Amino acid sequence: MTAVTTTATYNGSLGATVSPERAFAFHAERLGCQADPADVWYAMRDGRQDFTIVDVRAEGSHRKAHLPGAISLPLAEITAERVAELPAGLLVVYCWGPACNGSTKGAMKLAALGRETKEMIGGLEYWVREGWPTEGRRAIDPANATPNDLGLVC
Repeated sequence: MTAVTTTATYNGSLGATVSPERAFAFHAERLGCQADPADVWYAMRDGRQDFTIVDVRAEGSHRKAHLPGAISLPLAEITAERVAELPAGLLVVYCWGPACNGSTKGAMKLAALGRETKEMIGGLEYWVREGWPTEGRRAIDPANATPNDLGLVC
């Protein structure tokens, strides 16, 4: 059997820990690839939006409700041709919520096609839970939202 070398150490009831330097690098990497709904909304609200929002859910879900100004680009339709039609700059990608990895897959595909991306963690579900506005045929009322309202189809 080969021994595994690791830089993690055991730290009691919370399990393994890593050095502060490794922890910093890990968290910096996550922040470089993720945004949360509040950060996205405040940038939009305050006129600091320097990104395009991309909804990778099914087109029908997008028509029903989406983030203000979001462009619909379903996951299966991410191609070099479609990506070339997107505005230049950072793309913030979202799907329906944390139990869906469509935004992760979408951001990865867009990055593979040469685009700068961030995944909006929490997706539409947490956007609505935080009370931010939506657009579409049936804008979502955060106080009464049901899973069906969130467009649970990727």
